[in-house]
Amino acid sequence: MSGWSFIRLYTILVYLFMFLPVAVVVLLSFNSSQFGAFPMEGLSFRWFVRLWENEAIVRAFRVSLILGALTAVISTVIGILAALALVRYRFPGKGAVTTLLIAPLLIPEVVLAVALLLFLRWLQLPKSFVLLLLGHVIFTLPFVVLVVQARLVAMKPEYEEAARSLGANPVQTFFAVTLPLLLPAVLAGMLFAFTMSFDDVTGTMFWKPGGVETVPTQIFAMLRNSISPEINALGTVMIAFTILMPVLGMAIARKLTANRR
Repeated sequence: MSGWSFIRLYTILVYLFMFLPVAVVVLLSFNSSQFGAFPMEGLSFRWFVRLWENEAIVRAFRVSLILGALTAVISTVIGILAALALVRYRFPGKGAVTTLLIAPLLIPEVVLAVALLLFLRWLQLPKSFVLLLLGHVIFTLPFVVLVVQARLVAMKPEYEEAARSLGANPVQTFFAVTLPLLLPAVLAGMLFAFTMSFDDVTGTMFWKPGGVETVPTQIFAMLRNSISPEINALGTVMIAFTILMPVLGMAIARKLTANRR
């Protein structure tokens, strides 16, 4: 066996090891039996219907959607402003600000979650949805900054200078020139932030107040009691949701980029 053939075989085995359990979860979610085992007795959508009828899961889905949407919007707005400042302007402490914004990427999420929790206790602030949102923004902001910053670096500043030379003020230049050119990166960063917030479980377990559950923490709570077929169905819904969102975002970004050529 040649070297390249061995690498291909090894790559295939790694992907099978990673995605075969996911495929098993998806397959068992359509099992008509309440026992998640092979051979399957038949195909059924009964567990998806049970999901829709489960108030706790629907409530967790609603919380995850609201939390993800707010996180995406706040992280994107702050990320755009931060990227503009870091790329277009010079100011004292620029290196320190850059390091501070990127630091959450370098710190393990569990360490970041514990640190923020201890900081909140030091401030004597109770857990709340606002603080949970703040934690998600801190966690997702570096990704938005990096995506928008990469797009800004590739953009020629002559476009903005031309708009200002024609009488546009900085705000008009931003909304008429800069933002439309940044739109694919902005959309990608927003979807990135939403997906990461929607799927986050480690930080959410530390930051969420009592009585508030997101979809990942709801799955974790359900696994404490027993492995129900509803968990497989919920996992399938989450897998489909987290795959379709980035794919949809990429399609929209490509269309926007193609329309501006």
